[in-house]
Amino acid sequence: MMSLMGRLACCTAFCMSIVLPAAQAGKKPYDYYVTGNPDAPVSVSLPPSTPSLVLMGGGPDVDEAFRWMISRAGVRPGTGGRFVVLQASARDTYGPYILSSDASLATNSPPVDGWVGGAYQGLSSVEALNVPSVGAANDPFVNQVVARADVIFITGGDQSNYIQYWKGTALERTLNAALARNVPVGGTSAGMAVLGQFDFTAARGTVTSSQALADPFNKFMTFDPAPLSVSGGFLTPTPLQGMLLDTHLDSRDRMGRLMTFVARLVAPNGSTGCPGGVMPAGGVSGARGIGVDVEAALLVQGNGAYQPVTARRVTNVSTTSESAVYFVRPLQGPSVCADGQPLTMRNVEVRKLGDSSTVFNLSEWTGSAPIYVDIISGSLTSSPY
Repeated sequence: MMSLMGRLACCTAFCMSIVLPAAQAGKKPYDYYVTGNPDAPVSVSLPPSTPSLVLMGGGPDVDEAFRWMISRAGVRPGTGGRFVVLQASARDTYGPYILSSDASLATNSPPVDGWVGGAYQGLSSVEALNVPSVGAANDPFVNQVVARADVIFITGGDQSNYIQYWKGTALERTLNAALARNVPVGGTSAGMAVLGQFDFTAARGTVTSSQALADPFNKFMTFDPAPLSVSGGFLTPTPLQGMLLDTHLDSRDRMGRLMTFVARLVAPNGSTGCPGGVMPAGGVSGARGIGVDVEAALLVQGNGAYQPVTARRVTNVSTTSESAVYFVRPLQGPSVCADGQPLTMRNVEVRKLGDSSTVFNLSEWTGSAPIYVDIISGSLTSSPY
């Protein structure tokens, strides 16, 4: 992934135009950057008919994941296509990285490592929007840009901003309409964290695994929807029903907190479950979690009627981390889940996807060998990695 300064430096030479940030323009509640020509005609003959989602764990962006979204959108050489990037705090254009094939900003050659090569695939523009307020999320221009996107990507940052600024606005409705049309949608880090049916919002700051395990109801454990409910969440892509997503899993040792997040989803049932939980434990439609390492992306795709939703992990050829994906499912509810008490939950199933050839069946929750971990008084009995 290019640095912000690198992208901006490229953009001054490559962009068709740049709309000044609001602070400079003095009138717009949003910032807008464009690379390429967003007014070029788009003639995608086969728009997507099934969902396409990218769950990226943060750190360096995964080039192949962007190429996959562009392809899934039906963009081909000569068709044109609009790629829209959304954020709520950073001001990063993303345009040169996505549209170009190399550091010379070539657009007519296959991409090298570190560049997407979107123009080579057929894209005609990349538009980046910084939407840092409710007013910006309700702005007609912002929603016009997002509504005509062929691909949408939500960057990292602070997911509490996405919930605070975008939920309940026109932008949320526009994004949900795009999901309903099967527009490929992806997110990295905070952008990935808001794509599950349930989200950890970080509204009071982040939480560590040790803090979560020691007290599943500590003040940092904030969720959307609040209180937990099977309806009323922010973005709820159909293939991710029942799931909560977490990022930077390996570099920040977040497995313990992901397990605790999922435990909080489990409804009381006899002597097990968590107060306020709304999902059953076990099965293929109960409470589940997906955790993604840095420099890894999970490509989630629908495959048509009566076919399972499948997922495949990709990473960069130059990655130096393991870049794995983890699928977490409690097979029984927690036996101790209370305010001020460490979590106890036995028989947590963890499936690890550490290669790019295995296809994971999300509908049946199969595709890699499971291991089983107990959480006893806030401690994991074995390593789930």
